[in-house]
Amino acid sequence: MTRNLRNARLIALVVPAALLAGAWSFQLWVGLFPCEMCLWQRWPHYTAVIVAAFAFMMPPRIARGLVAIAAMLIAISGLIALYHAGVEYRWWHGITACTQTLDLSGLTPAQRLDRIMNTPAVPCDVAQWQLGGISLAGFNAIISLGTAAVIAILLGRRA
Repeated sequence: MTRNLRNARLIALVVPAALLAGAWSFQLWVGLFPCEMCLWQRWPHYTAVIVAAFAFMMPPRIARGLVAIAAMLIAISGLIALYHAGVEYRWWHGITACTQTLDLSGLTPAQRLDRIMNTPAVPCDVAQWQLGGISLAGFNAIISLGTAAVIAILLGRRA
């Protein structure tokens, strides 16, 4: 196995896992609840982590294909994030009402009302957090698209 493939495989596993850890940290410890498009961005990362983990168990030829798939998934998350950032910056309109879905099963009517009233509604067109004018969606777009490009470059090299 080449050094480039080993590095690409490691990056394909660590970066989406770190982005997911960051998203969950903001949600659980900072109290930033995700909007619908935020959740959309997570699914390709979850899948990329699984695919990249399988790449560690496969021979180089199969690992290379799995890492390429993981890179495409990371890029998909980046494209969703780019679209989301554009909605936040009002470059274009979103395609969703961005309402959270609630699990109200098994609750009494009073508990349902309480859950509805105490669940924050998070619009997709308002950035909850920014650093240097870049929202979390913006950071995900930059990091994910950059990571996918780095993995593609590493996979393109044979050394």
